[in-house]
Amino acid sequence: MNDVVISQDQAFAAEVAHWLAENFPPSLAHKNPYPYINDAEVAAADPDYGVWLERIIAKGWGAPTWAVEYGGAGLTPAQDKILAREMAKIGAFNPNRSYGQMMLGPTLLEYANDEQKARFLPPIARGQVRWCQGFSEPGAGSDLASLQTRCVDDGDAWLVNGQKIWTSNAHQADWCFCLVRTDTSRKQGGISFLLIDMRSPGIEVRPIVLISGTRHFCEVFLTDVRVPKENLIGEINRGWEIAKRLLQYERDSLAGNRAELPGLAEVAKTYLGVDERGRIADPVLRQRLIGHAMRAEAYGQTFRRVQDESRGGGLSTAVSVLKNLGASVSQERAELVLDIVGNHGLGWAGDGFSEDEIEATRAWLHSRAYSIYGGSQEIQNNIIAKRVLGLPDMAGR
Repeated sequence: MNDVVISQDQAFAAEVAHWLAENFPPSLAHKNPYPYINDAEVAAADPDYGVWLERIIAKGWGAPTWAVEYGGAGLTPAQDKILAREMAKIGAFNPNRSYGQMMLGPTLLEYANDEQKARFLPPIARGQVRWCQGFSEPGAGSDLASLQTRCVDDGDAWLVNGQKIWTSNAHQADWCFCLVRTDTSRKQGGISFLLIDMRSPGIEVRPIVLISGTRHFCEVFLTDVRVPKENLIGEINRGWEIAKRLLQYERDSLAGNRAELPGLAEVAKTYLGVDERGRIADPVLRQRLIGHAMRAEAYGQTFRRVQDESRGGGLSTAVSVLKNLGASVSQERAELVLDIVGNHGLGWAGDGFSEDEIEATRAWLHSRAYSIYGGSQEIQNNIIAKRVLGLPDMAGR
């Protein structure tokens, strides 16, 4: 039986490799935009992205493990792993990775009714609809359950009023999966999970310019926004359970995006030169790079092991561990890049700096957020202490 399984896996791997060789645009190799790909600006900047997206969607691999009826390919977890491995070999990637595909879609598969799945999942799998996440508020960040965006029953619709912040790509999104308060007498027990059309009257989006120069975070203001009753996912006042599950998927996606980190040796050789043996000239930096490479490899292998163990059985609480570790590894790498390029890493704009050097500076600034968004490091440590290590809750003692 094992020989049969291995043979089937080998045949599928060969099929995937052949298809990728025929369809993946070589110009996109190792150009996976981080952290989420389904971005209007990225797609407009390079027509090959559009070509690649069309081909991957037609194959059903935009959401490979989803059922064919929802726009996927119905791949098994083992086949999904093979697909990811074959893509990684040639620097390919899934151009349909988005908030909808990585976070909302898996959540809907667990909590939505049949009509909602049939309505919302296929457009996500086909890259036709962009989603944003309406969770954090000015007074509800780390303590998300204190959110105050009100949602009241208004007869044939829900009426929503409030403000969201740090809503990634809201200025490009078609829809928003949103947490709203439907009961003010309870905290977690008064939250519901609602899907909101971003074209609805009463929605205003204001992009926020970050220190790194990017504008993907936004403020979203909702004033008397009417939402159809059928857009409520799950039961009223039971949205906190759904939100926690979605956050697990988010942390898993953030951890996975940092599982593969390219080496820095060639960059170091370019800026610092080599010794008589062809090694990086600076022995201290050499040691730091080796340590970082070992840590990144150990992290990547741990991520893949946890991913394999969780296949078929849902996500593990270990995603909080991986989220923190992935953030730390990525921040360390950003620091190393600036150390390597030296004065060339001081550029923000203008002559005298290459595009790669300016990008390195901005990437370092952006990396400061890795340990904050998707659940801060401190919040993840609390989750790890309670749910992974089983430590007692010492609050109030």
